[in-house]
Amino acid sequence: MAEITESGALLVARDLTIGGPDGDLVHGISFALERGGALGIVGESGSGKSLTCRSLLGILPPGIAVTGGSIEFNGRDVTDLGYREWQGIRGTEIGAVFQDPGSYLNPGIPVGRQLAEVLRVKLGMSRRAAAATAIESLGALGLRAPELVSLQYPHELSGGMLQRVLIAIALAENPRVLIADEPTTALDVTVQAEVLDVLADLRAQLGLSVILVSHDLAVVAQVCTEIVVLKDGVIVEAGPTDRVLGDPQHAYTRLLVDNHARYGIERYLAPELADA
Repeated sequence: MAEITESGALLVARDLTIGGPDGDLVHGISFALERGGALGIVGESGSGKSLTCRSLLGILPPGIAVTGGSIEFNGRDVTDLGYREWQGIRGTEIGAVFQDPGSYLNPGIPVGRQLAEVLRVKLGMSRRAAAATAIESLGALGLRAPELVSLQYPHELSGGMLQRVLIAIALAENPRVLIADEPTTALDVTVQAEVLDVLADLRAQLGLSVILVSHDLAVVAQVCTEIVVLKDGVIVEAGPTDRVLGDPQHAYTRLLVDNHARYGIERYLAPELADA
């Protein structure tokens, strides 16, 4: 299991249980995200990974709630915060991006204006400063001709470009943590790699702490140093990425590794494990 330490841990889940009308969906899981660390949460559909992710943002669906354990952020217990209190954390302290980025953007407004609006409302920037910062942010995320991109509407951009726009919006308030829930789903392999490179670069350049949620082992292997494997709402294995993927201890993890195309994992493992 990913070690929970008082020093260095920025976000900690302790015996976290999430329940719904028909019983518990996530059963007493524990993990920690270190400051500047990258933690991957892996599992198939229905494993509880997205519910876990949303509990860390205080945005569980209606009828679903944290029923046991705790969530701590920067030493503060945030488990039972209300809507207003969570509003003071989301964006400013914890940012998030999700799959299908186009659904989170207004189709009738240019993407640069949408990013600039966040900067104006959240940071109090002037219209001119927000517009300039929006273009700068889009360029920093590797979008070519950011001035042109800022004037385009969501339907005019590719999936990879939209995901970068959404990442720019998520980072507008300089949060300490970025939670990315299946950010590369439906993207082709080349674009997927580009988005993951962006996440890795942000972590290196900004000291950003990242939680990456995915069903794809190769995706988390590219970005994360620690992995938590979920099955049926329970952690079955956790530890350093090289160890979990190179020497899985649980039968379910071994099945995931065996069923995955080996080329998708091996290129991200330590050389001595890749050659084993």
